[in-house]
This record gives sequence, C-alpha cells and structure tokens, in this order.
Amino acid sequence: MDATTDRGVQTVETRDELDDVVATADRALVMVRTTGCTICKSMEPILDIAAKATDAAVVVFNPETDLDAVAAFGVRSVPTFLLFADGDLVDRRADGFVPAEDLIQFVETGP
Repeated sequence: MDATTDRGVQTVETRDELDDVVATADRALVMVRTTGCTICKSMEPILDIAAKATDAAVVVFNPETDLDAVAAFGVRSVPTFLLFADGDLVDRRADGFVPAEDLIQFVETGP
C-alpha cells in the first residue's frame, strides 16, 4: 500500500504500486532496499532531503514479496537507486551510501 511520509518519501509494497508511481511522475527516484540493510536505513534522511530538494517522486521499495522485480531491474545489491524519467529506467547506482548532494545531482542531471 502506498504510504507517504511527512517528508514526501513514499513507500510502496508491490511492483504494481511502484509501476503506478513511475508511470505518473516525470522523474522518480526509487531506492530498492531490504529490511535488514543498515546502509538503507542510514539513507532514509538523505532520501528526505532529496524529496524536498527535487521535483522527483522519491520512493522506497522492498522487493521481498516480488522477486521478479529484482530480476527486472537488475538489482544485485542494496541499496540500489533507480532513476526513472517519463516512465523509463534511465540510470542506476548501487554504490552504498550516497551523500545528499550526490543523490540530488544524480536525480537532477541524470539522462
């Protein structure tokens, strides 16, 4: 179920919900995470900053109930950040913790 935090970050539970957000947003930043990932947890305040600093929809997705999404997006580690523009996956990064400035630049200057 879609849940929006007071900071503008959405959490989606299913691939259908993720697809809905991606389809309706001009730009969407998706963090693919798992429940036990400490780096993912440490990225939550950074996602809040990115949500406030950009016009992108910022989404957290845990694919544990939809492992097909892992394969579809080529996720090999978490966190993985997926950048969508006009519904298409245009860029990704999977390099662990990302400082706020770098994540904002990734969203704003991605292809």
